[in-house]
Amino acid sequence: MVSIPYIICSVLSFVPALVLHEVAHGFAAYKLGDPTAKRSGRLSLNPLKHIDPFGTVILPALLMLMGWPVFGYAKPVPYNPRYFKDPRRDDVIVGLAGPSANLAMAALAAAVAWGCSGLVTNPAFANNELFAYFYVMFLPTFALINLYLMFFNLLPIPPLDGSSIFAILLPPKYLPKYYQIQQYAFPVFMIAVVVLPYVFNFNPFSWYLGVTAGNLFDLMFPPFFS
Repeated sequence: MVSIPYIICSVLSFVPALVLHEVAHGFAAYKLGDPTAKRSGRLSLNPLKHIDPFGTVILPALLMLMGWPVFGYAKPVPYNPRYFKDPRRDDVIVGLAGPSANLAMAALAAAVAWGCSGLVTNPAFANNELFAYFYVMFLPTFALINLYLMFFNLLPIPPLDGSSIFAILLPPKYLPKYYQIQQYAFPVFMIAVVVLPYVFNFNPFSWYLGVTAGNLFDLMFPPFFS
């Protein structure tokens, strides 16, 4: 059974992770000359501006209840490559901005964990329940959710950020066909996320996130969390 403190820590981690991910996309596009995200209000830190009913609420809630890694997505930030000086290069920069924001937040949580590691043996903090929840539950949850979001979004599946990185590697003649299948790729992927674990009794996405996000987490955080 999922505990109330875990739910609270997950929500407090997931919301800023998603919001700053999307704001980073919009900010990168804006700095590259595209005002579309700013005009549509997507540089706001207000979570309501970025919520996708399924990706932001239903999917992470289901994953949390099933005990799987919590990840999801928000409404894609609108941008117009016609404003870019080098559309293919700048599209990759915008695509990488979101995962980079998640990596920065995970690194911040790791830095705080290392900074607080000496307090664990201090009786004034070791016996403090609030500090225990912050150190033992919130910091690793915040870091892991950001790392899960980063690696999930780096998958080369439209409209995830990895698709823009994959697109720049394709020869120009294949781009029209690639863009044509984008509208079908993500729904098929999300069905696979839910169906594959039950059909084959194997969850490749949990395995992928464990190998990527899980191992990076172990490298970033103090040995206490391993």
